[in-house]
Amino acid sequence: MKKIYPRYTLRVSNVLLFKLAFVADFYGRSKNREIENIIKKHVEDFEKKYGVIPVPENIQQGDSVE
Repeated sequence: MKKIYPRYTLRVSNVLLFKLAFVADFYGRSKNREIENIIKKHVEDFEKKYGVIPVPENIQQGDSVE
């Protein structure tokens, strides 16, 4: 069964969106997957510095981003 993920609208400039698409294409990813990877890395770096962010039990864990 496919998991349903919440949607989030992101507003960025055309230049940044173009560059994101370029980077994503370079790595063989969609823009969405590239953004997920960027966010995942940023959160991991934050947690290494400040500690693990507790997640409430009512929030489900999604698939990991590779």
